Amino acid sequence: MTDQPAGEVEKATVFRDALGDLPAPKHGMFGVEGSGDTSGYGGLVRPSWEPPPAQRPYGGYFDEVVDALSAAYPQFDEAVERVVVDRGELTLYVAPEHVRSLAQTLRDDPGLRFELLSSVSGVDYLGRERRLHAVYHLTSMTYRRRLRMEAAVSVEDPHVPSVTPVYPTADWQERETFDMFGIVFDGHPGLTRILMPDDWEGFPQRKDYPLGGIPVQYKGATIPPPDERRAYR
Repeated sequence: MTDQPAGEVEKATVFRDALGDLPAPKHGMFGVEGSGDTSGYGGLVRPSWEPPPAQRPYGGYFDEVVDALSAAYPQFDEAVERVVVDRGELTLYVAPEHVRSLAQTLRDDPGLRFELLSSVSGVDYLGRERRLHAVYHLTSMTYRRRLRMEAAVSVEDPHVPSVTPVYPTADWQERETFDMFGIVFDGHPGLTRILMPDDWEGFPQRKDYPLGGIPVQYKGATIPPPDERRAYR
């Protein structure tokens, strides 16, 4: 017999019986320790990992692609800074000045035939000398193969040749990458902002862009026709 209320007895019995099944105690949300900050905004800096150059044989069709491009592009050794195979992807790190001519070869050479440029995007590796990277995803529908190209530039000289004359699909993708990262695609037919207002200062997806606190007023804003908008060269 006990004077303890029945409800308390029931709770104590349940917790005692289930104690062996309880997980280990966690400290902080989802078990994180310390500040839990992974953005860098709170002072925690996570060094970016850079995959090392791949060694032959690369595996799969990767060797065939590199050999075919090396044979078709006379300046291959000068243009391709390194070849990386990581997470099942083949990436060519390309000197910026060779991006367009290399893309032309990748599209037109019979042994390569990368007819589709599915994506142009940007990455900011804050802390590196050439921190801004333009990333291209290419697909060969003829041979069912995929390839990544990546070109790195500095904030002081963020210029890369536009591949829009080779791949028309790059038109708006290069504009978005310029708008968000400030990478200037030389030779683009109309390099203007596509997401932010024309007079917006800064590039929102750079790692040193301020988070919040920016007054924005769109009421009454007007968008001029394309031929009257500012172009960036």
